[in-house]
Amino acid sequence: MVKPPTGGNADGRAKPARLKTADGRTPSQQAWLERQINDPFSAKARALGYRSRAAFKISEIDEKFRFFKKGARVIDLGCAPGGWLQIAVERGVTQLVGVDLLHVDPVEPAHIIEMDFTDPACPPRLIELLGGAPDLVMSDMAPNTVGHRETDHLRIVGLIEIGAEFAIETLRPGGAFVAKAFQGGETAEVIARLKKHFEKVQHFKPKASRQDSSEVFLVATGFKGR
Repeated sequence: MVKPPTGGNADGRAKPARLKTADGRTPSQQAWLERQINDPFSAKARALGYRSRAAFKISEIDEKFRFFKKGARVIDLGCAPGGWLQIAVERGVTQLVGVDLLHVDPVEPAHIIEMDFTDPACPPRLIELLGGAPDLVMSDMAPNTVGHRETDHLRIVGLIEIGAEFAIETLRPGGAFVAKAFQGGETAEVIARLKKHFEKVQHFKPKASRQDSSEVFLVATGFKGR
């Protein structure tokens, strides 16, 4: 169940808001915060009780590819603040596990662990909690950025590769992998790797992703096995 409306309305419409004080923020930081406040998907997320606008991204992806089915087993890598888990539960998934370095408030009936996914002890723990091989591995993992474009891209790609390898090692036949990526992120190698193991690999940009953002989602479907 989602929370009752707390701001805006179900269409995400609200009067444009401005922050009353900059509180030492730079003009660019101020502009970013005002954009977040006035963003229609953020407003709609608040109105519907979703924890972030990212809920609408996975919602659109699922509407196209139909991952969230009753009986499906789902693992969410980088699950904070829990918006993707909320959508999965809404659509009937009852066997799901999430992991993040940050604390995530409960999303029943999901198992959520606060742990570093790159810790060797984490992957087997996820499978143990899930109770078997997943049908879907989804990753919204993002590294701490350093402000150097090339370095940040390499870190992002590194996390996609780690998530992809986990999916290849654990998925059931016919399963799927979804990961946040960025255009120009040097993903050619990981795409080539995925094409060896999945029937179809493609990019998808949900409407909830800002048009001025290079964010896209890498979607691999029809897992052929190891």
